[in-house]
Amino acid sequence: MKRMGKQTWLFQHVYLNTTGTAVGPKEAEGPLKHTFDMTYLDLYCGESSWELAERRLMNDAVEQCLAKAQMTERDIDFFLAGDLLNQTVTSNYSARSSQIPFIGMFAACSTSMETIAVGSTLIESGFADTVIAATSSHNATAERQFRYPTEYGVQKPKTASFTVTGAGAALLSRRKSDIQITKATIGRVVDWGIKNPLDMGSAMAPAAADTIERHFRDTGLLPSHYDLIVTGDLSGVGSPILKELLLEREVDITNMHQDCGLMIYRPDQGIFAGGSGCGCAAVVTYGHLVKMLKTGKVKRVLVVATGALMSPLMIQQQESIPAIAHGVVLETVGREV
Repeated sequence: MKRMGKQTWLFQHVYLNTTGTAVGPKEAEGPLKHTFDMTYLDLYCGESSWELAERRLMNDAVEQCLAKAQMTERDIDFFLAGDLLNQTVTSNYSARSSQIPFIGMFAACSTSMETIAVGSTLIESGFADTVIAATSSHNATAERQFRYPTEYGVQKPKTASFTVTGAGAALLSRRKSDIQITKATIGRVVDWGIKNPLDMGSAMAPAAADTIERHFRDTGLLPSHYDLIVTGDLSGVGSPILKELLLEREVDITNMHQDCGLMIYRPDQGIFAGGSGCGCAAVVTYGHLVKMLKTGKVKRVLVVATGALMSPLMIQQQESIPAIAHGVVLETVGREV
């Protein structure tokens, strides 16, 4: 493994072998419904509570990932996972059942790319042969913890985001496949003083701009190097802010930028500004974007997942919302690195 500049890692021997996705009912009704492995018709996913439903989603994603690779838990060296719930309980309990050596991780909604970046480092350095990276979120569990239970019926502003009910998992190894992980840019914590938990897009956009600018500064590349530059959860509010911030820094991503929070739902689904949550970037990347790479519709994609590093307690104490973004480059094999 080599480092490019200050924050970017270069990988030469890491491949994305298989992925698994499982989503809830609203995601299954959206424009990407045919790209998910498993879908559920209600938020309980056949379980007795929302928290158990989220755990079921993560377990399903991992099982799908392993089944495609024709492998079992015993074949995996490390399980890297995270979620939004306090003490990352979804990941912890999933690791309890799988018994794969576990590294719990938390970077809020940017955790999907954080787990991929760290997992790729383990593979490239030789400390692991196989790694599964997984994340999950659930609309009802997130609302109960961070905002108001859905039964409370609180009205929300148009700046609010809608937490994705879904989980995604990716199997990484040195075994060559159609998709190679070639770079990762690790973000810095950026805080612009936003205090409104119902406006995550404004809070996270500066962190995304910081990471994207650093990626191009470290690598010496131009935005045109990529077919797509995809952010995680900026949605309708944060995406325009991101592009404006980057234009001020003479980085123009206008023609190749998309946001997972806008891709996963239709505007008429009642999702306010768009989707968010640990599962948002995960299910869009491991479903839709992976299919685009495998079919040759795109050949190089920079995925920059964004996360708001807050807690309910800090919001109650009127603290501002720090944010972070981590970027990972996915390329079809055979392309020049």
